[in-house]
Amino acid sequence: MKKFVLDFVRRGFIASGIGPIVLAIVYLILQESAAIDTLTVNQVCIGIFSLSALAFIAGGINAIYQIERLRLMVAILIHGGILYVGYLGTYLLNDWLDLGIIPIIIFSAVFVVGYVVIWAIIYSIIRKNTAKLNEMLGKKQEKP
Repeated sequence: MKKFVLDFVRRGFIASGIGPIVLAIVYLILQESAAIDTLTVNQVCIGIFSLSALAFIAGGINAIYQIERLRLMVAILIHGGILYVGYLGTYLLNDWLDLGIIPIIIFSAVFVVGYVVIWAIIYSIIRKNTAKLNEMLGKKQEKP
């Protein structure tokens, strides 16, 4: 458990520096789409702190895959659940998502579809690389 916590914190701190950069990009997009024209100091501060925290959590939670006794599907569900709560909380805290049933359902559907698509891509890449490695090992074992 100590190894997991240390790995989580290390990965989290590495990723947390990306939060303010993402926030700046989000604010620029919102400005260009005329969704906002000015921000208060409070909005900027909440945005910086919440995106830094989200980046810390998103970076750190990847350590879940280092726990060997966890089945992959359980790790994926924990990872996805924590990311979902983190993103939803950040969007609601920054008023990027209206608090209501319909907006949360739409957000949830987009999140789940995006998460599944990303995992499908990762799975296919890993499967392809594993097949290549197995083929190379097979050829290596055939040679005397």
